[in-house]
Amino acid sequence: MLRSKRTTRGQSLTALLAISLSLMCLRFASAESQPNVVIMLADDLGWGAVSYHNDWAETPNIDRFTREGIELDRFYVAPMCSPTRAGLMTGRYPIRFGLARAVIPPYRDFGLPVEEQTIAEALAKAGYKHRGIFGKWHLGHHRQKWHPISRGFTQFEGHYNGAIDYFSLDREGERDWHVGMTPAPDEGYSTDLITEAASDFIAKAAAEEAPYFCYVPFNAPHSPFQAQPEDIRRYVKGKRKPSNEELLKAMIWRMDQSVGQILEAIEATGEAENTQVWFLSDNGGVGQFKQNNVPLHGAKLTAFEGGVRVVASVCWPAKWKGGRKLEQTMGYIDVLPTVLESAGVDPAEAHDSSRPLDGTSLCGFLSGETTEFPERDWYSYHGQSGPDKETIAVKTADWKLIVMGPDIRKSPLGNEHEVHLYKMPEDLLEQINLAEQHPDVVAELYAKLQAHRSLQPENGNPPYGEGSQGFVPWKDWDIRTRE
Repeated sequence: MLRSKRTTRGQSLTALLAISLSLMCLRFASAESQPNVVIMLADDLGWGAVSYHNDWAETPNIDRFTREGIELDRFYVAPMCSPTRAGLMTGRYPIRFGLARAVIPPYRDFGLPVEEQTIAEALAKAGYKHRGIFGKWHLGHHRQKWHPISRGFTQFEGHYNGAIDYFSLDREGERDWHVGMTPAPDEGYSTDLITEAASDFIAKAAAEEAPYFCYVPFNAPHSPFQAQPEDIRRYVKGKRKPSNEELLKAMIWRMDQSVGQILEAIEATGEAENTQVWFLSDNGGVGQFKQNNVPLHGAKLTAFEGGVRVVASVCWPAKWKGGRKLEQTMGYIDVLPTVLESAGVDPAEAHDSSRPLDGTSLCGFLSGETTEFPERDWYSYHGQSGPDKETIAVKTADWKLIVMGPDIRKSPLGNEHEVHLYKMPEDLLEQINLAEQHPDVVAELYAKLQAHRSLQPENGNPPYGEGSQGFVPWKDWDIRTRE
């Protein structure tokens, strides 16, 4: 394992600087012990879309990273994109601030509330000088107050919307590619542009004494299904038109190569030992491909395991022993408190007491200092189609209840609701619905779901289609023209 360059440099610091650093430790750990942090987030990568789970797709770099790091086998996220990104950024269930119902579509004048502290803002206070994001934001693009540069990041290159064209970089006929707040003329395949920008940032940020934070939210392998010609040839022989499934495999292959390139960029800095790297997907894979989520039940936009249980792994060689698989429930809201504690910051003290964290730090468990990791109630919610057709679920140590139908705040459990109850963890594949056999359990967990659903504020993100009629995007999605 490589030794951190900053650790080596620290041995030559003057006594005066050493005294200054020791005083800084009263508030947070010094740069000598704080890790660099890199978070790579795939978009719609299914459970069965990594080759360490299934031979359907090829992911040699993700496989190697998972094998050498810590595989998080029961890692949970929201059923769709924007909510997962919001929870990842804040350490809080996005239903608390109105971002759990739906993604943020192009016409939506809504974003991650400025009252919510992001991981980038918290790390800025902890001495992380360079905080870059490269890829898909999807947390508000109508107003500058929601822009990544306004939310604690020092550098941004990428796109605001989801589902951009991989080659033209368009959404709704307007280019959506930006450096900072300025539309950028860059050309290329979006996965490659993201990778190059992130790798360049890592190389430059590592050259300085302070630790860095690099967030890489890929747009791959989300639709539209578009792949580079050389990657298509890997899966299609001859000149026939590739199927969407073949295009998806090619997109996954290219993203996996990008993961490898970013890991190589970290290695090249000489700071791999003290760099904490996360890889995860934002939700399950889309359901149109049979192998995408096998053997899990369900897909993206559902609260079944195939929609919310995702591939995930983490590596921090300096502190956490690799080569392990953990099977305890953890997830997206745990990333922020874990990263903060790694940086020497008390996660609870770093946040406004009126906005408590829902996630918990995994540091003690990942390091092996704590062997017991009790199961928590874990919630999932999706209401993109509107209040008449919602999905909400709670997973406990022993059960998982899923309720689909009208908003459960407004009606008791009735015939209009579809109810699923599974024994956990014995039935992680959700094969036997026990709702009729255990009405008492259903009633108990339903009360928990009603309480969780009641957290959503009235001014939250509305259903997906609301406000779309007559919308015309502005030139180049230039956020500077909006206020």
